[in-house]
Amino acid sequence: MSSVAILGANRLAEDWHRLATDKGLAATRYARAAEVDPATEVVVDTLAHGHERKRQLLEDLDAAVPGAAVVLSSSVRWSATTIGCWSRRPQRVVGFATFHPLAQRNVIELARGLDTADEAFRAAASLVRSVGKQSVEVKDAPGLVFPRILSLIINEAARSLDEGVATAEEIDIALRLGTNYPQGPLRWADEIGLDEVLAVIEGLQEETGDDRYRPAPLLRKLVAAGRLGETTGRGFYDHGGKADAGP
Repeated sequence: MSSVAILGANRLAEDWHRLATDKGLAATRYARAAEVDPATEVVVDTLAHGHERKRQLLEDLDAAVPGAAVVLSSSVRWSATTIGCWSRRPQRVVGFATFHPLAQRNVIELARGLDTADEAFRAAASLVRSVGKQSVEVKDAPGLVFPRILSLIINEAARSLDEGVATAEEIDIALRLGTNYPQGPLRWADEIGLDEVLAVIEGLQEETGDDRYRPAPLLRKLVAAGRLGETTGRGFYDHGGKADAGP
């Protein structure tokens, strides 16, 4: 694989670029789809939310990279099938889902859309192996597996916090010591980014119409207020180390 374009202005794009270059791949990071080199073989699109932005990104990629390049696109918010529908070349679209920090993830989940070609899926899996990660194929749905399940745990933890069941620190201690999680769900959410977590839950609710995927009101409020976690200095915690019970 001689050329990889990493598309996005976020921490996950930084993670992909760092991993790819560390493994000796010719990887270039781009802020805009229209700037991608037309000769690129694989594009990694890390945009996780914003319907119109995502749709426009796929249209811009159609124009910028008109050949057979594979598009490995974030399925945190949408299914690979939905993303493929926004491209004139749905056969080249493969969905992936994971969370920052990518260096701590040993596996990257991949999903075929209804029109994804076998060659495109094999190329996506090859890229994942090339950056030192294991790939696993899962059913096509927003959030896939790890991001979906973790986001729902975080959502329930946010409800518990909002309802006064316990403080953020107490919830995290209970889950960390009671289940051997590497860290509590609320602190984990701050590391991932609350906007990324909300994107998964909203995608599931939109796709299924199931009320169990209704986002916790506190999670929505924090994202609306720009309190996204570590990247903004405040989320469920302030990042001077003090627990924050919300707005």
